[in-house]
Amino acid sequence: MAKSTIELDALDRRILRALQRDGRLPVVALAEQVGLSPTPCQRRVRRLEEAGIIARYGAVLDPARLGLPLQAFVMVALESHAEEVVDRFHKALAERPEVLAAYAMSGEMDYLLHVLAADFEAYADFALKALLRMPGVKETRSSFVLTALKPPGEVPV
Repeated sequence: MAKSTIELDALDRRILRALQRDGRLPVVALAEQVGLSPTPCQRRVRRLEEAGIIARYGAVLDPARLGLPLQAFVMVALESHAEEVVDRFHKALAERPEVLAAYAMSGEMDYLLHVLAADFEAYADFALKALLRMPGVKETRSSFVLTALKPPGEVPV
């Protein structure tokens, strides 16, 4: 899938908004919602996919209903930014299912992790036995989500 910037017109934007609300919309229903016939609508969707604007399709799951109600945001500082240390940290991080998302950051800490856990004990187990033992980790700071005021939503288009 090539990543490129393409010009989006009003129809493209309507398609993107509709698919963000329901990625399982059949082409016929999507075409009807945005005011196109199915064939040109499908061509536009394919063009948006090929350009990388539509990165993937998936279901939005509720972690709490799956037994993972504890969410933490963890800032991580590395001891070194040597390529080998960073690569080893990235590999260790990728193997941890508790880490929902990870971002390289500017500022005083190097990374921000979004971590899910069943409870505080499970989080402590992850932090002490996995995260703090990952290659190059110098320091971590954890903040726990009390309530999601505005959970991740649609990208404005």
